[in-house]
Amino acid sequence: MTSQTIPKTVEAESNTPEETGKGSGYLDSAIIIEPSKRWVPIRLRELWSYRELLYFLTWRDVKVRYKQTLLGAAWAILQPLLTMLIFSFLFGRFAGIPSDGIPYPAFSYGGLLIWTFFANSVTNSGNSLVGSANLITKIYFPRMIIPAAAVAAGLVDLALAFTVQIGLMMYYRIPPSWGLAMVPVLVVMATLLALGVGTWLSALNVKYRDIRYAIPFLIQIWMFVSPIIYPLKHLPAKWQTLLLLNPLTGIVHNFRVALFANGPFDWRSLGVSLAITLIVLIYSMFSFRRMERHFADTV
Repeated sequence: MTSQTIPKTVEAESNTPEETGKGSGYLDSAIIIEPSKRWVPIRLRELWSYRELLYFLTWRDVKVRYKQTLLGAAWAILQPLLTMLIFSFLFGRFAGIPSDGIPYPAFSYGGLLIWTFFANSVTNSGNSLVGSANLITKIYFPRMIIPAAAVAAGLVDLALAFTVQIGLMMYYRIPPSWGLAMVPVLVVMATLLALGVGTWLSALNVKYRDIRYAIPFLIQIWMFVSPIIYPLKHLPAKWQTLLLLNPLTGIVHNFRVALFANGPFDWRSLGVSLAITLIVLIYSMFSFRRMERHFADTV
């Protein structure tokens, strides 16, 4: 009896569509999948080809979030609204924190609006891969779509919560200005930042499950080093410079300027926030792709 030579085919990456449906050749050949030692590309074109899946996963997250809840989507409004009432009572009335000439409820809600979206998006996307273990192990698709859908679902909550901001501006007779045109730009920046942080944490969470316990602590600390309950310009100059390293600083500060027209846009802080956001996003996407090939084994 002669021995049969089994050819060895080494793939550079795992979890690609070409791995399935080989058809013939399984009886006389074997395919061994080995991890690549090179930096794995992001494959933006592949992500775009799965955009319909992103749409369906986004609405799945929205529906599941409020399924069998008493108040449903009203929680998207209640969370920043109740927090605003507490902040207004503690920091606005008792502590007397200045608010740049804007009534403190409207001032604090303007910061909480963008912050609540960011915090919930990072939390949900950071835990999204672990919560979708059955989906990951059954079919192929770009895994990055899962945390991206969690962030996109937060935009629905942001749109609902924004109606309260409009009501506050009408109640306090704050006239709209042309600065409102910057609101979509700042929301996009906050979305990209949440996507970058959430994508990176979701990949780490698959490997290190204690990340899910660290995320709430990280979010809590991040809020106090962001100008949510206080205006940026009332801090000492050295602290203002230090806080610029927080990409949310420029986003939150200029978001308030866009809403209330209470000063000129701070293009310096906005430029720093944009640069850091892009760096975080690009790094997280490459890191995610690097760790992605192990998800099916460890999730």
